[in-house]
Amino acid sequence: KLLFNDKILSNKQTISCATCHKAEFAFSDTIAFSIGDEGKPGKRNAPGITNQAERTFFFYDGRASSLEEQAVFPIADPLEMNLPIEKAVLRLNANEKYVALFSKIYNEKPNAQNLGKALAAFERTLETSNSAWDKYAKGNKKAVNAAVLRGRKIFNTKGKCFDCHSGIDFTNDEFRNIGLYNGNDLYDKGRADFTKKNEDVGKFKVPGLRNVGVTAPYMHNGMFKSLKEVLNYYNNPTTIVSGSINTDSLLSEPLNLSQSELEDLEAFLIALTDEQFLQVSSK
Repeated sequence: KLLFNDKILSNKQTISCATCHKAEFAFSDTIAFSIGDEGKPGKRNAPGITNQAERTFFFYDGRASSLEEQAVFPIADPLEMNLPIEKAVLRLNANEKYVALFSKIYNEKPNAQNLGKALAAFERTLETSNSAWDKYAKGNKKAVNAAVLRGRKIFNTKGKCFDCHSGIDFTNDEFRNIGLYNGNDLYDKGRADFTKKNEDVGKFKVPGLRNVGVTAPYMHNGMFKSLKEVLNYYNNPTTIVSGSINTDSLLSEPLNLSQSELEDLEAFLIALTDEQFLQVSSK
């Protein structure tokens, strides 16, 4: 937690992990592209990082397969913290506080491996399970209203959401192309940037939906400012991006959800947000 909130891990010591992953917004950012240590925006939206302990891939392109591996990428990224890991380690070893802490916990001085371990250990504490839907699932039938229950049914059936957002954290941990890539963005081809496979062009990691009520803006490029915009897109994907490439067959036809059905679906999604974050967002 100390490292996550410490600007020591950025080149000019202007930002920390917490700068782009704000605790009150389920550890997400509130703008489409976070501003890095050099004052320049990144190329992908900073996602919320709660409920990551059970994930099998990390980043929108899945280039990391563990939290330990994921944790050090932003430190070295020129558009993010812009500090080579070797320099980060040197900086930590010059800090008496961190030398003492790492020696106590890992029986060794700071290095690239235990730096990743420390950050990953903190991220694993960010599990949430106190949403209105959790309370309902545990037996409190008054925790949600009728709109949420109707939304849950739409989520599982007509809305086709469950096809990708399944499991306890509402993600199948797969990579899907939802029609937002038409070849114009030459600098972000999604999963294909990592795998170099044509069939992965435009595919991005399916995010979990816990705490989705407070993690706007949405999508890898932050193009949607609200859940309403997201749902309107899925309801008729052809209205936003023309000439999309490799779009998943699940989006081949409009869902034809009515306005009331869209409102019910939104109510269910908001019910997946932990109480601690909803209390903050309502102030």
